[in-house]
Amino acid sequence: MNIQGLIEVDRLLLSFFNGSDSLFLDGVMVTLTSSLTWIPLYLSLFYLVIKNNETMGQIFLVVACTLLCIFLATGMAESVVKPFVARLRPSNDPDIKYSIDIVDNMRETGYSFFSAHAANTFSLAIFFSLLVKDKFFTAFMIGWSLLNCYTRLYLGVHYPSDIVVGLLWGTVCGLLSYMPFRFVYNRISPKLNYVSSQYTVTGYDLSSINIVITIICLTLIYAVFRALFVFYI
Repeated sequence: MNIQGLIEVDRLLLSFFNGSDSLFLDGVMVTLTSSLTWIPLYLSLFYLVIKNNETMGQIFLVVACTLLCIFLATGMAESVVKPFVARLRPSNDPDIKYSIDIVDNMRETGYSFFSAHAANTFSLAIFFSLLVKDKFFTAFMIGWSLLNCYTRLYLGVHYPSDIVVGLLWGTVCGLLSYMPFRFVYNRISPKLNYVSSQYTVTGYDLSSINIVITIICLTLIYAVFRALFVFYI
């Protein structure tokens, strides 16, 4: 299959995920795609780090590696790949922009390939999953990232291939950021084995993990109510 054939497949897949006839879903997706909506989650992750690390060195290390995730994901997407590929967003592509569903004329500026949303959120999901090592926490973090990815398709600002490549690069960024964390952490921290049912194998308290999961759930509820009262009614 040539490049044009792959582009057509990408557009066909986009038509499957893009938009709906529901003002309610429109409102939910607009809310969930905003980075501001997820500020409580980021704060809860910061609390998780502070609560479960004993020294400023440990806390600084986690924060530094988290910032490394974002730097690698955003830097590659926004500063290198997007300007080089220069692929128009589907919402701005003159060939299809009038045939896809757009919510409140959200066409966004900049290029499409690849999705920084996908790369950023998945890099954080991978890094924190490796950090915490709890299956429910991992499921919620990966679900959070994939939900963010879906909003980008629903709103017509990315193609499926943008999302897939973003997820792949996000995985790489998460792993690359965890490797120096593990290397440094093993040298500045005592080697402890956590066997209590109240902690994960890496020493993270389940009660503080539940706070992060609760914040994700409450944010989803907020998006639903905001869609009902702001967009739908």
